Amino acid sequence: MSPAASTDEGWTNPLRDPADRRLPRIAGPCGLVLFGVTGDLARKKVMPAVYDLANRGLLPPGFSLVGYARREWADQDFAQIVHDSVRQHARTEFREEVWKQLAEGFRFVQGDFGDDVQFDALRRTIEELDVSRGTGGNHAFYLSIPPKFFGDVIGQLQEHGLTEGPEGSWRRVVVEKPFGHDLASARELNAVINDVFPPESVFRIDHYLGKETVQNILAMRFANNLFEPIWNSHYVDHVQITMAEDIGIGGRAGYYDGIGAARDVIQNHLLQLLALVAMEEPLSFDAVNLRAEKEKVLSSVVLPSRLDLHTARGQYAAGWAGGEKVIGYLDEDDIEASSTTETFAAIRVDVETRRWAGVPFYLRHGKRLGRRVTEIAVVLKRAPHLPFTETATEDLTQNAIVFRIQPDEGATIRFGSKVPGGAMEIRDVNMDFAYGGSFTESSPEAYERLILDVLLGDPPLFPQNAEVELSWKILDPVIEHWARRDAAPTADGIDQYAPGRWGPECADAMLARDGRTWRRP
Repeated sequence: MSPAASTDEGWTNPLRDPADRRLPRIAGPCGLVLFGVTGDLARKKVMPAVYDLANRGLLPPGFSLVGYARREWADQDFAQIVHDSVRQHARTEFREEVWKQLAEGFRFVQGDFGDDVQFDALRRTIEELDVSRGTGGNHAFYLSIPPKFFGDVIGQLQEHGLTEGPEGSWRRVVVEKPFGHDLASARELNAVINDVFPPESVFRIDHYLGKETVQNILAMRFANNLFEPIWNSHYVDHVQITMAEDIGIGGRAGYYDGIGAARDVIQNHLLQLLALVAMEEPLSFDAVNLRAEKEKVLSSVVLPSRLDLHTARGQYAAGWAGGEKVIGYLDEDDIEASSTTETFAAIRVDVETRRWAGVPFYLRHGKRLGRRVTEIAVVLKRAPHLPFTETATEDLTQNAIVFRIQPDEGATIRFGSKVPGGAMEIRDVNMDFAYGGSFTESSPEAYERLILDVLLGDPPLFPQNAEVELSWKILDPVIEHWARRDAAPTADGIDQYAPGRWGPECADAMLARDGRTWRRP
C-alpha cells in the first residue's frame, strides 16, 4: 500500500500519523472521468494538473483518467492529447517514467451526452478499470462542460448506475462555474445535482480558492497578532478587491456575451474573497466551520440604496494595448453591435456586522485593463498627524495591507517613513513579502490542490449551495438594475474605455462620490 492519507471513507495508511507533516496527503485508489476533454480548460488546466500531481507522487500508482467526448478517438489518441497538453502546460518537469505509468490508466469513450449506448460503455470501462487498475469503485466525474448539459450527463450517470459504486467506495461530481446565471437558475442547477449526489459528494470548483495566497489570507489573519487587532471599522477605511485582465474575450464570445464581467467573476471569485477577508475566526478550518463563517458574511452583505451611484460598468473600445493595436468588444467575432454585455464591472457593498459597520467594500473586474493582476487592498484610516505640518505629510497616502493573489504572489504593507535629509518629510514606503523569494518550493497550481482535495474527499475550499445562492442574492439586483437602464427609452448605450486603462470614467466617479480613489495595482 502506498503511504497515503486518510479519506472520509476510512481508507487509511496505518503508518501515517495525521499530525506528521513530513508525509504528504496522497489519494487512495481512484479514477477521474473527464467530460469535455476537448475544451481549453481540460487541456490547459485539468490534464496538466493531473500530471503534476502524479509527478509529485500524490496520486496512487493505479490512478485512471477516462475521457468522454464526441471525437472519434482511440485510447492512444486520447493519450496523445494528454501528452501534448502536459508538455505545453504542466508546471513540473516532464519525466518519461511518470508519464508511462500514468498513461497506462488512460481510457477514452466516444459519445454524445444523451447517448445511452456509450454511457453503458462508460460503465463497462469503469468496471474494467476497477479490476485492471485497482481503482476500487472510487471515481470522480469532472463536468468540464457548459451548465446546460449538467442535467443530461447527471441523468445518464444515474440511469446507468454510475452514481453509486460498490459498498465502501465513493462517487463524486465536480462542476465548474458559472453556477447558474441568476438565483433562480442556480437553485434549479443545485436541485438537478442534489437529486442524484448528496451535498458532501458535490465539489464546485472555484479555482481562486485553491491559490496559495488566498489560503494565506486565513493564515496571516489568524496565526498572527499583527493584523487581527486592526481588522475592523475602528482602523479600516475601506477594502478594494480587484481582478484585472490585460486580454480581451478571445474566442469566448459564445460563452461571454450575455454573461459579462459581473456574473463571470464578481458573483463567485470576488465575493468569495470578500468572505475570507471579512469572516470571523472559525473554530477550525474544516469544511463545516469555514463555510458557516463565510455564509454569515455573505448573509450580512447589503447593496447601497442608489445603485446608479454605486455601481459602474463598461466595454473595452478599440485602441492600443501592450504595443499592439486591438479591436473593441463590439468588433469581436460573433458579438452583436447592440450588445450591452459589460467587460468591466465595479460595485460597492457593505457588510452589516459589528466588525465592519461603515466600511465599504469595492469590487471590480475588467478585461483589457492595465495589466493582469488580482489583489485585495485593506486600506486603513489616516492617522491624525497632529505633530506634523501639512507640508510634511502632503506626499503620504493611507496605510494599506495588500494581498497579491496573482501573478506575483505575496503581500505588501504600505506605511509612511521619513525621507532622508534635514527636513521632516514623510512618504510612502513598502514592506514586501513574495512567495518566490521566501520559500524554496514553488506554489502548486490551484487545480492541483483542488483536484487532489476532490480525490481525498476534503471539501473546505469548495462552495456549497448556500454560498452560491447567497452570492446570487447579492448580485441579482445589480444585474436587474442594469437591465432596466438598458431597456429605458433614454438609454444611450454602455460606457466605453480605452484598452490599457483601468476602466471607464464612471468607475472613477463612483469612488469619487465617496471621497476615495481606486488603487493602482
